[in-house]
Amino acid sequence: MDAPGYPKTTLNAVNRYRNRGKYAFEDVYPIFDAAPVLHVSFNDPSADHAQSYPYILPMFGCTGSYRQDSADRAIYLHGYISSKFFREANESTEQDGLKICVSATLLDGLVLALTPNHHSCNYRSAIAYGEAHLVTDEGERFYAMELITNNILPGRWENTRIPPTKAELAATGIVRVDVKTASAKVRAGTTGEDRNDLKDESLRKRVWTGVIPAWTQWGAPVAAPTDRMDGVPDYIGGWIRDENEKSEAYALGAAKPV
Repeated sequence: MDAPGYPKTTLNAVNRYRNRGKYAFEDVYPIFDAAPVLHVSFNDPSADHAQSYPYILPMFGCTGSYRQDSADRAIYLHGYISSKFFREANESTEQDGLKICVSATLLDGLVLALTPNHHSCNYRSAIAYGEAHLVTDEGERFYAMELITNNILPGRWENTRIPPTKAELAATGIVRVDVKTASAKVRAGTTGEDRNDLKDESLRKRVWTGVIPAWTQWGAPVAAPTDRMDGVPDYIGGWIRDENEKSEAYALGAAKPV
């Protein structure tokens, strides 16, 4: 039985290297949750599209379900309420929502082949197409703020001053992206070489080939001048250690021949 996921359509289908395409929820959602930054693209609905450029914004966000329904999972985004994106999402709430595209990418290594044309990289990427709505329900707003904060660093929400003040809440915008379709694309493995190049022993002796693994490395925390705590809390230090080990292990594993 296939895992629950998004049906393959002309919008979300991976056409180049189709075997790298992933459509199951369990393949798509974790990429959005693991990427430190999401990129959100949209057009100004009121602009003359022949003369305007699309917008693309780096934002904090992750997936979640306020009603705890896996089939109703959305992408929540956090930002300043007065920004253009949040204004457009607010003006679209009475209609179908602002149509947007959200992307996430994790780089796992550089793949160096015998010829520049066969160079590649190991990566995990995901793209979601959906409709953005400004969240006004206070329960869902608090759910999303805690969700996004703890997705950045687990345990952070409850280890800060909470709840936010009225002024902080008034300045904070939360957008829920109701995902209509999505897909992921994943590459792992070593080099793929041209058969004729592999027959050229002098070339193979002259050019190094292989994978340079890459992963996000979180460094030692640097305390703020205003910090008064004695040392770094375990929830921060433990997370840094675990995340670095997990990311390194994945990148090294992805560099091996499939």
